[in-house]
Amino acid sequence: MATRAPCAANESCDENGDACVTPVLSLEEAPDHPHNRARQTFVEHDGLVQPAPAPRFSRTPAEIQSAPASPVKAGEEWLADWGFSAAEIGRFKATGAI
Repeated sequence: MATRAPCAANESCDENGDACVTPVLSLEEAPDHPHNRARQTFVEHDGLVQPAPAPRFSRTPAEIQSAPASPVKAGEEWLADWGFSAAEIGRFKATGAI
């Protein structure tokens, strides 16, 4: 099992060095990483932190118009729309995938 301590130690060692080191961050950690903050990679919309729209163009800036749909509410409907059978959806539910 990986721990955060070695990752933090590696980041501090390589911060000003020649090595190209990039940590693997969780979705909770990524918005607070200095690189992502400096580039405004994440935005908050309706109380939800999410990736900012991409690509970014100077003359036609993108904007988030609504929060993403909740996959919990419509997961089964989406799977059916994508062509999964009721049996397949049942297996997904049984394994905890949805």
